Amino acid sequence: MDTIFALATAQGKAGVAVIRVSGPRSHAAVRSMCDVDLPRRGMRLCALQDGAGGHLDDALVLTFSAPASFTGEDVVELQLHGSVAVVSSVLNALSSIPGLRLAEPGEFTRRAMENGKLDLSQVEGLADLIDAETEAQRRQAQNVLAGKLGELAESWRTDLIRAASLLELTIDFADEDVPMDVTPEVLALITDVQHALSRETGGVVIAERIRSGFEVAIVGAPNVGKSTLLNALAGRQAAITSEIAGTTRDVIEVRMDLSGLAVTLLDTAGLRETSDVVEDMGISLARQRAEQADLRVFLSETADDLDVGFRQGDILIRPKADERQDKTNAVSGVTGEGLDDLVARISAVLKTRSASAGLATRERHRIAMERASCALQAARLVLSEGADRYEVASEELRTAIRALEFLVGRIDVENLLDEIFSSFCLGK
Repeated sequence: MDTIFALATAQGKAGVAVIRVSGPRSHAAVRSMCDVDLPRRGMRLCALQDGAGGHLDDALVLTFSAPASFTGEDVVELQLHGSVAVVSSVLNALSSIPGLRLAEPGEFTRRAMENGKLDLSQVEGLADLIDAETEAQRRQAQNVLAGKLGELAESWRTDLIRAASLLELTIDFADEDVPMDVTPEVLALITDVQHALSRETGGVVIAERIRSGFEVAIVGAPNVGKSTLLNALAGRQAAITSEIAGTTRDVIEVRMDLSGLAVTLLDTAGLRETSDVVEDMGISLARQRAEQADLRVFLSETADDLDVGFRQGDILIRPKADERQDKTNAVSGVTGEGLDDLVARISAVLKTRSASAGLATRERHRIAMERASCALQAARLVLSEGADRYEVASEELRTAIRALEFLVGRIDVENLLDEIFSSFCLGK
């Protein structure tokens, strides 16, 4: 196993920079650069030197012994002054030591997984935590990184192993009298796991939205103030506004943090009949994006005014509150009237939907759980045919168990690893 190193903090000037070294030669390599002895586990302030004895920097050196480290290997972390020149000189000095090389993207985390410090779902949770922009994304990623999805999958796996072992016991003693019928207990175990899988699978779509962001489309006729409202919500000039109908032709997207949730607001073309070919293309795109959006805000007197189906949870609000005597359920992007109420209504709808999110956050998770659920349903059907089919039912249970092992990365994930770890930075 090579010893690897990389800058673990962001590139550029900073108060402190951290360089991580991991592998069998990490302690010896850093010890050769220090003017004092290093403990096997602990911290020490030392002067770092290059191969010619030149002073590089004064660093706080933290040492970790395998397996009590992030990667499960011997690890050293160097806390340096965050100068670009200092970091570069220390990295060059490390690269000149035989047996050391620069880490590849995500290689530290990959070693942590290979050494049993993280499962694959935790690796994905770590990637999501690094990318988290909102409080909801942070909480979701922390739950996955803490291993809660892996613990859930392991509890399901344990129940299915119990069910399979009961069937195997019956098969092994097929020629003898078995004192009890195991079918009721096996069916009970399968039922419990199926229900849990169904709940978790149902929450994947919302969990993905929390991770990637909800889409909220602002829909209305031309010149009702959609672009002005978008600019008011964004707090900047994100879309061109004009008194000329049909100004917005494309979909304008603005990403923002709305009450702790990542939300992309969509300003769409005004919906109307038109002979303008380009505007008509924009209207078609507006209808398409509105249909795909998680939530639509209708700027209109009634939902029937627009040729877009009103769904449960959609918000209908009257436009141009600044021009009205009766400002009930109205909003104005010009004066800000009704803006706080609209934000509260959008947040309330999305928070209610977010409550149904589970621990599984990715399409890969959903597919693995659905495979397990399908195998369990097949096992249930086979069990109904009697003890002569126990062997087939046992194989279906093993298929479900393998699907859960795939969920946490125990088997058959080599083709996924390069893609997953390539999204990490060098120091992770």
